[in-house]
Amino acid sequence: MKPVIEIKSISKSYKISHERGGYIALRDVIMNVIKSPFSFVKEKARTVAGFEKKEEFWALDNINIEINRGDVIGIIGHNGAGKSTLLKILSQITPPTKGEVIIRGKVGSLLEVGTGFNPELTGRENIFLNGAIIGMTKREISRKFDQIVDFAGISKFLDTPVKYYSSGMYVRLAFSVAAHMEPDILLVDEVLAVGDAEFQRKCLNKMEEVTHKDGRTIIFVSHSMSAIERLCKKTVLLEKGRVAMTGDTRDIISHYLNVSRTAHKVIPESDAFAGKGYKITSIELVDGMIGTFGIAYDQPIHLKLSIEVNERLENMNFAISCNSLNDQLLFIVRNSDQKEHAGETLEPGRHEFDVKIEHMLRPGNYHIGLGITRDKEISYYEPYQAVLEVSPHGKQMTIQENRGPMNAISEWNLDHEYR
Repeated sequence: MKPVIEIKSISKSYKISHERGGYIALRDVIMNVIKSPFSFVKEKARTVAGFEKKEEFWALDNINIEINRGDVIGIIGHNGAGKSTLLKILSQITPPTKGEVIIRGKVGSLLEVGTGFNPELTGRENIFLNGAIIGMTKREISRKFDQIVDFAGISKFLDTPVKYYSSGMYVRLAFSVAAHMEPDILLVDEVLAVGDAEFQRKCLNKMEEVTHKDGRTIIFVSHSMSAIERLCKKTVLLEKGRVAMTGDTRDIISHYLNVSRTAHKVIPESDAFAGKGYKITSIELVDGMIGTFGIAYDQPIHLKLSIEVNERLENMNFAISCNSLNDQLLFIVRNSDQKEHAGETLEPGRHEFDVKIEHMLRPGNYHIGLGITRDKEISYYEPYQAVLEVSPHGKQMTIQENRGPMNAISEWNLDHEYR
């Protein structure tokens, strides 16, 4: 069976003009013509002749992707990587500069939710108007009308002009109309980032229903790694308009976040104390895997945090956090968990914290964060201090006490070296 979408060596370029100065009023133009008519004519001639400075920007560069029927493909990347441009080409909003796209089936797009809504019309009227704009027939809209209204949750305000809707109501209605289309291929661009948490869950459930029940092909662009991981088995990573990686969603997300939030070992570049009276000189993993900031899943997290102090600091507290790659806090441990170490006083010199953390982390990658407070005020906070890799290799570890989804037990010891 042939792929439902074939993207063959497509590229898209834009011309960027560089003009000096900002906004110029009409009166300024008239005065310039009167004062320096020859300079004005010369400048216009250069513009018409094409001598002004222009830059060619390639939003996409030689993209090749094949998508089979029923696939749910995620597309991720930094802002400006070309994600939205790719979807606009697939939805035929804009043509590629080079290459071709072969699409076998009806395409529906959720690129800009609410496009085509008339604020003067009621919710009822806008359902029919917006449905027609995105390619639904009147019979199809009528058949699904009650489902659309129920999903949006705006039945009380159905005959009220949408200009009186809150932004949340507006978005819910717009998404509900688009979500009830029946295309062979659905293109979704970041629309699940709108609305409250409950509505986002409804949107994700609807997307899963469309995928599993109807077997439609979905291309989903989002900055929400948890949504991508939930919906997509395969993901494409775009970097500067090119395909950097394609493969299993978890592998791609792990690579993307590791590169984005960097580092196996973090030592701040600046030697300045920045008025805080201290600087962090290193954070190291003890007895970790060679060449990586990693441990076996049955091995404690053993960290050494080194701090250089140049003045007497009182009531200092430290915290180490662990987040999943989609920024869910898994646990946080503090030196104040042990009463004898709460509110440390640090004299000038070098100080080294030795921290051991028992955990129940599954194999995978995690973010280790560091927070420091002084007199109960936040002095330093970096949630992505290092990336911790937990390997599946190791002996089975059993922890009898588990008070939640993640159990963490810490032991703190502090060595002082005074000047």
